[in-house]
Amino acid sequence: MKPGRAVVRSNQGMQEPSAADESEGKLVERARRGDQEAFRMLVDRHRDHAYGLALQITRQREEAEDAAQEAFVRAWRALPGFRGEASFGTWLHRIVARRALDHATALSARAARETGIEAADETLLPMTNEARDFVLARRLDRLMGCLSAQQRAVVALFYREDRPVQEIAVVLAMPENTVKTHLRRARAALREAWTREQGAAS
Repeated sequence: MKPGRAVVRSNQGMQEPSAADESEGKLVERARRGDQEAFRMLVDRHRDHAYGLALQITRQREEAEDAAQEAFVRAWRALPGFRGEASFGTWLHRIVARRALDHATALSARAARETGIEAADETLLPMTNEARDFVLARRLDRLMGCLSAQQRAVVALFYREDRPVQEIAVVLAMPENTVKTHLRRARAALREAWTREQGAAS
């Protein structure tokens, strides 16, 4: 089975899982035995988180869709060997993160710094609090580009998905101390980039 590109898009037109649906463990067992419908249900449950993580790492929508798509295909092929040492979600996120990191590495060779209108001083016009919050969020998202792919992955899992360091280490297959190092360096890099941009705008 090769899930189509639509698996990483929105849930419009799909029914949300009801209380009568099978538990995830049972779906995983069915999928491990080759049940494509069970795997489709697992995809429906996890695709938004998978795509969101891939987008945080790659910062490109098409690349994120491709990475999530490839991760689901790889998960389907690897399911017979899944033994449940971690939850299915953690196992899947690990595959997604690896594929997204591969895509981000390929992108880094041709990635250009964002300039022009988006980098212009956004504080020249009067803004409401809501508009100011949006501008600050967009600026922070743009500054994420100064981080390495590994740092973006750690930041996305720690701050956006509220995952503990121990779980991030499992998802990204790296020592806990390495996760902490990436977090510390990412914070420092973001502070420096923010301060530099603020200074240029003054």
